[in-house]
Amino acid sequence: MTTQSEFERNSIFTPERLDTRAPLHELLSQRRSPRAFAERTIEPSKIVSLFEAARWSPSSANEQPWIFIAATKNDTRVYNAIAESPMEGNRRWALHAPLLVVGIAQSTYLKSGTPYRHAWYDLGQSVANMTAQASSTGLSVHQMGGFDADKLRTGLSIPVGYDAAIVLAVGYAERPEILPKDLRGREEAPRMRKPLEAFVFTDAWGQPSRHVATQDFSLNTQSSSN
Repeated sequence: MTTQSEFERNSIFTPERLDTRAPLHELLSQRRSPRAFAERTIEPSKIVSLFEAARWSPSSANEQPWIFIAATKNDTRVYNAIAESPMEGNRRWALHAPLLVVGIAQSTYLKSGTPYRHAWYDLGQSVANMTAQASSTGLSVHQMGGFDADKLRTGLSIPVGYDAAIVLAVGYAERPEILPKDLRGREEAPRMRKPLEAFVFTDAWGQPSRHVATQDFSLNTQSSSN
């Protein structure tokens, strides 16, 4: 049975086969980072569910080093402060997202005051949880590393000891036809990834692991949105 979120997603994107050697859960295989967002508000319950997903992410010593500053277009001052931070290439499309979020990591363990080397990693895990939850509700998340962190620190009064690490645009994906021609081409391009042999090693650095070098458990029926 096709769920409502699957229907909404597939009405925008044409499913295509992912080049995988094993089946993936659809929350992973259908995930994408759109630049085209619909002019549709996000239901409050879905926004809460995103941050609950982030909340239950694992972290070193259960420190939970993440802080999120979130704004819809009704939060005019904060939304504008976030919207002004992406680089021009991102700002062109990100301003259309109904929800913008800044992911922030603390730089030290609050319990000991020692440097928190894994804070950005743990923040990344919480955002991954959030992204999977978004996909399960028909939403899409586009993560941006191209932004002005100093501008965010000033505009959002981020204190010393905390660093903006990522900006997220969240919303319902729209058809790529609404984008300028250059962005539309990027939106419709096939998803590409390195082969497993390029990053999974066992016996020696740079030598593909035997665990992935010849293994192929893919299903002919697996497909994904671009």
